[in-house]
Amino acid sequence: MDVEDKSFAILRILAGIVWLIDAASKLSPAFFNNFTSYLTRGAVGQPALVQAWVDLWVRSVGVNPHFFAVIVVVSEMAIAIGLIFGFLTNIALIGGIAMTLVIWSTAQGFGGPYAAGSTEIGSAVVYAITFVALWIGKSWRSYSIDSVLKNKLPALYRHW
Repeated sequence: MDVEDKSFAILRILAGIVWLIDAASKLSPAFFNNFTSYLTRGAVGQPALVQAWVDLWVRSVGVNPHFFAVIVVVSEMAIAIGLIFGFLTNIALIGGIAMTLVIWSTAQGFGGPYAAGSTEIGSAVVYAITFVALWIGKSWRSYSIDSVLKNKLPALYRHW
């Protein structure tokens, strides 16, 4: 193991801790009761195309907002556990990229840099870039369950 492998592994674990804290903060009645409103805020002040995109998600989630809130919390917990322990890391990274892009394109309204005076592109896109960096840096090579299982289950890990 070289220093780069360990550095990306440590970054993976730290990112997992951040995701775990974020997921745990959502374990409140307020998150479940206001889930749809978090999405609708992403459309405020946005161009019509962004508003239509967010509205599509709001209508879809509106069928059963509590179910979708549970999906978000469980997904974030699974991503966090995958990152912290380095278990099925590639799946956790793909899930993290997908999750952050959905958050960025809905609740954050693509970051909202479309109004005069806006200087924010949204934090979720930075998370997506972090996940890509963890993938490119092969963060599963060190301090991970994957590095142990790769030798014991080579068929499962043959492309990693």
